[in-house]
Amino acid sequence: MNTTSAAAVPATPNGKRRRILTIVATVFGVLGLLWFVLWYVVLSEREKTDDAYVNGNQVTVTAQIAGTVVGVYADNTDLVSAGQVLVRLDPTDAETALNRASSALAQSVRQVRQQQALAGQDDAQIAAGRLELARAEEDLARRSPLLADQAIASEEVRHAEQAVAVARAMLSQAQRQAEAAHALVDGVSVRDNPAVQAARAVYRDAYVNASRNAIVAPVTGYVALRSVQLGQRIQAGAALLDVVPLQQLWVDANFKEGQLRNLRLGQPTEVRSDLYGGSVLFHGTVIGMAAGTGAAFSLLPAQNASGNWIKVVQRVPVRVSIAASDLARHPLRIGLSTTVTVDTHDRSGAMLAAGPGTGTGATTAVYAADLARADAEASAIIARNLGDAP
Repeated sequence: MNTTSAAAVPATPNGKRRRILTIVATVFGVLGLLWFVLWYVVLSEREKTDDAYVNGNQVTVTAQIAGTVVGVYADNTDLVSAGQVLVRLDPTDAETALNRASSALAQSVRQVRQQQALAGQDDAQIAAGRLELARAEEDLARRSPLLADQAIASEEVRHAEQAVAVARAMLSQAQRQAEAAHALVDGVSVRDNPAVQAARAVYRDAYVNASRNAIVAPVTGYVALRSVQLGQRIQAGAALLDVVPLQQLWVDANFKEGQLRNLRLGQPTEVRSDLYGGSVLFHGTVIGMAAGTGAAFSLLPAQNASGNWIKVVQRVPVRVSIAASDLARHPLRIGLSTTVTVDTHDRSGAMLAAGPGTGTGATTAVYAADLARADAEASAIIARNLGDAP
């Protein structure tokens, strides 16, 4: 009896241990199965990276002409509107050149009017020459029969013949002068005369240069990197400040090369910014992939053909748009860190664009007004010197 009882005692803990191990193995097996199902159904249909940063246009405002800065009307962090004056240059030289061009345009109009009048005067000389030639020919016709009857001296006939020749030469000269005068004015009006058009072009250049003393914002955005100062002498093309339109941002997500196989244009994305944390979700779309890795476009690209080579997993920038409504509710800044998750469930799209881009791009109309005003002022000067306007 005692021996049997002693042998049965250690069997109990072994049975418990076996049951515990079985339960643990079952739990891990179930968790593994759940993880596999989660990966197969959800995670395998997504690509995610935290190597992603907000990017946007940084519009550099430059001087179009040389000059001395006499006014600065915007500073870093200021919101400016398209067409707003940011910097003003000393206008003295430009206004002097504009006045000279205005006088030259007015003078050219008056000179063309004078040329038209001279052409008309030459036409009158032709008419007078024809009358003179006709009179001389009539005199010669009257005298020639009288010479046969010896009623007049031969000298008179000779003088009549010479008068006809002189009248014919004078008529030819008047015709050539008229042709030369009409060559300058025929076929076009005063406004369209080449001399007037050349002076008009010079005036427009002077007007536009004068207007460029006021340096305006090409787009609406926030000022950054302001370097211009009062009294500074700047040259054409000098960078003065940047304007960043924060309503037009995107994300450059740098995916590993192994993640690209499932990425396609048009796939929906979710973007979370470190600024707002996981509580704010930005929606977007994959709109493009770079033509090479970041290392390929670096200042000093890696020389993989050298003997001192180490394999490194490369990353390719993928551009992701951000919904404008999300940006309006939660503004972002260029350079902020983000986490991008791409839903790759639909892989029917293309990896690269099949044709030219269809986007509207970026345009500005703030400089077109200068040329329009220049044309209007030039037309007014021409009209005044034609007598069409008071």
